[in-house]
Amino acid sequence: MDEKTLSKTYEPKEVEERWSRHWIESKAGTPEPGSNKPAFSMVIPPPNITGALHLGHALNSTLQDILARYKRMKGYNVLWLPGIDHAGIATQNVVERQLAEEGLTRHKIGRDEFVKRVWQWKEASGGTIISQLKRLGASCDWTRLRFTMDEGLSRAVREVFTRLYKEGLIYRGDYIINWCPRCHTALSDLEVNFEETDGSLWYMEYPLKEPVEGMKGLTVATTRPETMLGDTAVAVNPNDERYKGLIGKMLILPLTGREIPVIGDDSVSAEFGTGAVKITPAHDFNDFEVSKRHNLPALNVMDENGRMNENAGRFAGLDRFEARKRIVEELQAAGLMPKIDKYKLMLGSCYRCSTVVEPRLSKQWFVKVGPLAAPAIKAVEAGEIRFVPKGWENTYFDWMRNIRDWCISRQIWWGHRIPAWHCKDCGHITVSTVDPDVCERCGKKNIAQDNDVLDTWFSSALWPFSTLGWPDDTKELKVFYPTSVLSTSFDIIFFWVARMIMMGLKFMDSPPFREVYIHALIRDAQGQKMSKSKGNVIDPLVMMEKYGTDALRFTLAVLAAQGRDIKLAEDRISGYRNFCNKIWNLARFTLMNIGDGPDQATAPLDESTLNMADKWILSRRSVCIKEVSEAIDGYKFDEAARALYRFVWHELCDWYVELIKQDLKGERGPERKETSAKVLVEVFKDALKMLHPFMPFITEELYGYLPGAGEALHKEQYPVEGGLYNKEAAEMEEVMDVIRAIRNIRTEMNIAQDAKTDCVCFAADHDLRETIARNAEYIKQLAKVKGLDVKEAGERPRNAVSAIAGGAEGRPRVEVYVPLAGLIDFEAEMKKLRKELEKTLVEYDSVEKKLSNEAFVARAPKDVVEKDRARLAGLLEKKAKIETGLERIRDLKG
Repeated sequence: MDEKTLSKTYEPKEVEERWSRHWIESKAGTPEPGSNKPAFSMVIPPPNITGALHLGHALNSTLQDILARYKRMKGYNVLWLPGIDHAGIATQNVVERQLAEEGLTRHKIGRDEFVKRVWQWKEASGGTIISQLKRLGASCDWTRLRFTMDEGLSRAVREVFTRLYKEGLIYRGDYIINWCPRCHTALSDLEVNFEETDGSLWYMEYPLKEPVEGMKGLTVATTRPETMLGDTAVAVNPNDERYKGLIGKMLILPLTGREIPVIGDDSVSAEFGTGAVKITPAHDFNDFEVSKRHNLPALNVMDENGRMNENAGRFAGLDRFEARKRIVEELQAAGLMPKIDKYKLMLGSCYRCSTVVEPRLSKQWFVKVGPLAAPAIKAVEAGEIRFVPKGWENTYFDWMRNIRDWCISRQIWWGHRIPAWHCKDCGHITVSTVDPDVCERCGKKNIAQDNDVLDTWFSSALWPFSTLGWPDDTKELKVFYPTSVLSTSFDIIFFWVARMIMMGLKFMDSPPFREVYIHALIRDAQGQKMSKSKGNVIDPLVMMEKYGTDALRFTLAVLAAQGRDIKLAEDRISGYRNFCNKIWNLARFTLMNIGDGPDQATAPLDESTLNMADKWILSRRSVCIKEVSEAIDGYKFDEAARALYRFVWHELCDWYVELIKQDLKGERGPERKETSAKVLVEVFKDALKMLHPFMPFITEELYGYLPGAGEALHKEQYPVEGGLYNKEAAEMEEVMDVIRAIRNIRTEMNIAQDAKTDCVCFAADHDLRETIARNAEYIKQLAKVKGLDVKEAGERPRNAVSAIAGGAEGRPRVEVYVPLAGLIDFEAEMKKLRKELEKTLVEYDSVEKKLSNEAFVARAPKDVVEKDRARLAGLLEKKAKIETGLERIRDLKG
């Protein structure tokens, strides 16, 4: 094949569709059965079935794909297992909205028909996210796609629930839970979003049944006056001198007439409000704990819709917030509300529908997590599981050491129905892995399955082993469990990571993964969180369509620094689309210059024919292979991507290709033409191999055009480090230093691009002078020099601008002089620079004046102020450069 078969420009869409289809059809991501290769395995964090690809998915899937492709090329038998989560509450909400459009509700059609409708929706619309992941290039084993509600995973869920129940680690009891009145279900603590809100602190007076030492009552403060109807006590701190004499006395609860006691409890803060707090066990987490310590009754005054129930007396039927308004009005009218203060509070809302949650006493199923958490903490402490970055271990420990029992029941219909059957005759609960026909205690058939389903995270917690065939002892479990690494975001360390660790240790007797890589959070260019309301969301699908998938993937990788949020702007993606174009053009250039045929370009290199430029690029290739491999192994994806960018763009394209252009044209003889072509092909092929995990589409496409290419790039071996020609590479760097110095002078002095200059180099080091003289041809070619004079020392040439080359990394220094006589008009150049300086000073004064205005700095958005400060710094730098230029020209004029 030659350059004529490769289009002039890179068109990503056609290339991506073709290769994505090919990889899936050829099962490129399926591990080799019975392979003796070392195993490397990952499970994809299963996206919600209701979801569409967002930047978080794109980032994590890209990073995982980099690992999967890299490890395959490194000789591992890789399993990257994909799947989807059934997303209980979210999916049920989607289907309920569909029913509402038809004038139906789930209650009208019944549970069985509703679940059937959800499955129908899943088959019709549930594959969107998977199609989008395939488009991203995710090289999962798509033959093993799993769903948290499929038959195998459902069996695993039942097995785990039954075993934990029989061991006493799952129990059912009355407990205070977070309740969503909209979704009609319990929520775990992690499913509640808390946000600081402006609220009120209402002070209410509760009369004493019998006055004590002149005191007629107690004043309590609350943020939720509607719950007072469920009060069963008022608590004070037993060490609070103000109230010691009231402990044990009775109060009359306003609006109800009920008598409630004053109790002493150490949990009460004497500083909050009046130091006396109402106790509502059925509607407050802390109050529930207090009630257990003092054997207080719990009175539920709200129903599942957030409306006041029959226990609320004359307020029954009112919405909770309407009841609040009415209760406040009546207390004020009775003179029992002495004051109301403004108060900031943390208000909890449902993570799905944003409805304000209500703490509510109800009968729920719980996992007793203490016995499971202890070994999970120990596993991380002992280094059996390593977090990257390590700082996330502290977050994990903080939560695990203060963990509460996990409420796992949800009052919805879509999900794993709890495998528990209640006997209506004897009250016994039968828990079983298979549906029972009779009660296991009394033998009667009058049993009914529990109506609740399990929290979605319960099945997700089993993901690393349930997807590999557990509870059966499968070959996949033997080969691929524990998995090698889990890549995920910090916000599900508690939801998912911690629970997988607990379940893996419990049921597999080993951690589910060896390492946990926590990737960054993507923000907008100003560091703001992306949200639809702010209008700053970047849609990865739009970016893929506009710039190509490889450009998006490489952008995400190059920005994925450990421990730092990603600030993403569209122009970054556009910039790396230019990188794709650079690689494409390099391929075209290579194909045009590989000689008479593929055999010539792929024949083994004869080391004796290599010159300094060849040895330099081969050394740089070895350094790049080492840097990229070490960076990926350490999950430093940004460092790997930057090393590749630097090598391909700056070293291979900007330097080596320019150095060998005359060789490839045959101007330095047939041997140099053949050798430089061989080196170029070999280095470019290795560059494509290294780039492939990051940019799979363009690299796979181009690789097939190169002579000697194998069947497919993704099946090739990852490059290994070759020899380092340290002496020649160092000498090449010295020559490049001189070229850079001359180029900088040309740029600073605005020398015309096509103008050729003379150059004088003073170098005290004899070997350096020899190197420069020996490679004068490269300097003349790349720096557009017509005459080059290399000396140990001498008098400074007239009208010459100087620069220092070398000096870095221990390299000897060279004084570089470029005479400018006849190259520039000194007077015209000074006039131009003075005009530019004047313009810069006007602009500088304007920005400085704005920033010295304290009112502007205080009122303007932070990002606007920062932009102006950066602009001011840039103008200051520009001013200094112009002044330096003027000074240089004055010196040259003499």
